[in-house]
Amino acid sequence: ICSLKNFPNAIEHTIQWARDDFEGTFKQSVEDATSYLATPEKFLDALRSQPTTASTTVEGVKMLLSTERATSFADCIRWARMRFQDLFYNQIRQLLFNFPLDMTTTQGQPFWSGAKRPPTPLEFDGNDQSHLDFIVAAATLRALNFNIGLPRKIEEGVLDVINKMTIPEFEPRKGVKIAATEAEEQQGGGRATGGGGGGGGGDDDDDEEDNRAISNFAKALPPASSVKGLKLTAHEFDKDDDAHLDYVTACSNLRASNYNIAHADRHNTKLIAGKIIPAIATSTSLVAGLVCLELYKLLQNKKLDAFKNGFVNLALPFFGFSEPLEAPKRKYRDLEWNLWSRFDIDGKTMTLKQFLEHFQSEYKLEVSMVSCGVAMIYSSFTAKSKIAERMDMTMADIVTKVAKIEVGEKQKYLMFEICANDEEGEEVEAPSVRL
Repeated sequence: ICSLKNFPNAIEHTIQWARDDFEGTFKQSVEDATSYLATPEKFLDALRSQPTTASTTVEGVKMLLSTERATSFADCIRWARMRFQDLFYNQIRQLLFNFPLDMTTTQGQPFWSGAKRPPTPLEFDGNDQSHLDFIVAAATLRALNFNIGLPRKIEEGVLDVINKMTIPEFEPRKGVKIAATEAEEQQGGGRATGGGGGGGGGDDDDDEEDNRAISNFAKALPPASSVKGLKLTAHEFDKDDDAHLDYVTACSNLRASNYNIAHADRHNTKLIAGKIIPAIATSTSLVAGLVCLELYKLLQNKKLDAFKNGFVNLALPFFGFSEPLEAPKRKYRDLEWNLWSRFDIDGKTMTLKQFLEHFQSEYKLEVSMVSCGVAMIYSSFTAKSKIAERMDMTMADIVTKVAKIEVGEKQKYLMFEICANDEEGEEVEAPSVRL
């Protein structure tokens, strides 16, 4: 625990620290605030059952609902910049204030030696991509917590917001205790106890003190009625969610920079943070091997009869193979397709008008309906005023406006389904379109 908090010396330490920070910031604090808004009395009762963590819990709720409440994406950027300052500059400066670089132990040995790496505070640099990666990832998750819509190009405008900010100068706090050993960490986690032989009733006194403290904490919280209607969404870490992994990777690597530890890429961060254990002698590994054999055949352009379907049961054991059936083909003019086929169109800025004209000119198909997901974004029977309005809009803009689907900055393509007729008015079952 002590190594994770203050004295990391391996990338595994910084990744776990970033993972813990994710859980506390984007999940636990949000769940606490949601609990308070739903049932304030039950929330306070829960605090009384956990007096040692009550102050931290209340502070997190207070910041979410008042001092750090976000109402726009710009607020989220400002919060992320202050978060950077706290995690990678202020906390390191405080650590070095408590344990200066020239400090020695009681045995006369340098304190910063062996497994204890001397840290370096990070000054924010807008030209450093790793710094911007953290700001973007943190602001994105903050916006998701507050259900704030994300801009299409998140990185644009980030520095404009940051450059207008005034960052407070760091001032070290005296009296802050930081555990230097595991023993000190464990000792600091318990309730302080008084010395020597008093009589009974100590537990009752502690309970009364806790209740008074909880009451004082409650006064610091904004009334639940003052933030009525606020909806928060907690996020539990998911290694397969890009936004989650972006934050843990950026946060971990900046922490690693503090302690001069080599960075880890997204892949290795995912392995460690997601606690992925490679499969060895399982059916999963067997299936993966069989799939790879089929992929080799695909790369070598083997004929269909060279491919095999596999049926495996390791418990029996049983291994059976059969030849796959060819997917039914459909023909139109000189074109041929099956259920795996699709129209690929390179047109990031293509308008709806150009989209329809493309099928008319290239394939002699009159498109009568276009859908994206479950939303119909064009049909021949749509009101003419709406059709006219959308004709000069890009397909991406129509998807965002009509289908209510946010097009991510890293999203490479959009998928559409179309209904179309040939020149004779007969319906053609066309494949999907990838734009």
